[in-house]
Amino acid sequence: MLYTLMHKKIFVADIEIDSETANILSIPKIHNIEHIPIGIEVKDGVISRKSLNDWWLGRSIPASRSGIREALEAMNISSTKVLLEKCLGLGLSDQYWINNPQKPLEWERINFFENTFSEDVGNALFGKTPNEEIDLFSPDNTSDGWQKKKWIIIDKKRILLKGGSNPAQQEPLNEVLASMLMRRLNIPHVGYTLAEIDDFPMSLCENFITTETELISAWHIFSAGKKRQNHISIYEHFLDICETLGIPNMREYVDKILVIDFLIANTDRHFGNFGAIRSANTLEWQGASPIFDCGTSMWHNEFTHNIRYDEDIKCKPFKTYFSEQIKLVNSFDWINFNTLKDIDEEFREIYKPSKYMDKMRIDKLLFSLKKRIEMLNHLSGNGG
Repeated sequence: MLYTLMHKKIFVADIEIDSETANILSIPKIHNIEHIPIGIEVKDGVISRKSLNDWWLGRSIPASRSGIREALEAMNISSTKVLLEKCLGLGLSDQYWINNPQKPLEWERINFFENTFSEDVGNALFGKTPNEEIDLFSPDNTSDGWQKKKWIIIDKKRILLKGGSNPAQQEPLNEVLASMLMRRLNIPHVGYTLAEIDDFPMSLCENFITTETELISAWHIFSAGKKRQNHISIYEHFLDICETLGIPNMREYVDKILVIDFLIANTDRHFGNFGAIRSANTLEWQGASPIFDCGTSMWHNEFTHNIRYDEDIKCKPFKTYFSEQIKLVNSFDWINFNTLKDIDEEFREIYKPSKYMDKMRIDKLLFSLKKRIEMLNHLSGNGG
């Protein structure tokens, strides 16, 4: 079927989509090359179909999402990619979508920032049986990540609700812990709160993207240019591209990511869960995004007896182990280690109410975090 790829109200390109596979089959016409998504390969005025197709299919819910197979069966949908067309590719992280030129729609009437949406898909993703007449028009169709999550509206605000996983259902609690640490360190971040829903802990955060802005992932920034030399590391290449694009203060931003991830032993800081914000209207870069998505940390998937703060833990995205990645930090001068003292009470207030966390696990996690604070202090040159 023929669609027009739109950027808000701007016509970007005509694309032909196979409704059975969701693949882009052809790009018959380019309308506005400046508004092609960041990271899409363009050569001599021609868009790479493969590159645009990867971007398009990358908007779909990943096949690794917890409980996705059961959700698809409940919705009678063959794959997560098919859901893209059902919501016209609309999401809550940017302003791209597809429009039917035969029956065109207006951006103001359909975008999820200003209009209500169905919770049927989100409920299915959380294991709830959908209605007989399921409404698939939802921003959940374009949500990233492997954790169970869904968008809801509270007091006209778009709120992302995220669940946890076994054995401790710990990820929502870790989000709140990371918020607490970043608040103390004066690191711009997304604030998370806790709620108990259907007997499980859940984290809630407000969308930090508006109708005027959009989040460009680090992966799409990384893909926006070739390495200047083959031996350049992915870390330096990423910062090179940020400088070329004119995104301000990204080296300092990456420093802060590397520090907070080291402290909480975050094992899943991939190129999809950090990035930069730009104006959706002028395409001007506003700067780094606040830090978000820190749930896969604090030994969330380990049994208590396996928690080892001093072990060389694997990490992402620039190096394989934290002992290597923390060396990339350009400066530790901005860290006030005094703000990380006396965290015991606040730490226990976060974890103690959870029925999935016993005292032994909480004590060990607190001890491990304090030890990693000591390790970081030593690495910074302040610890003697």
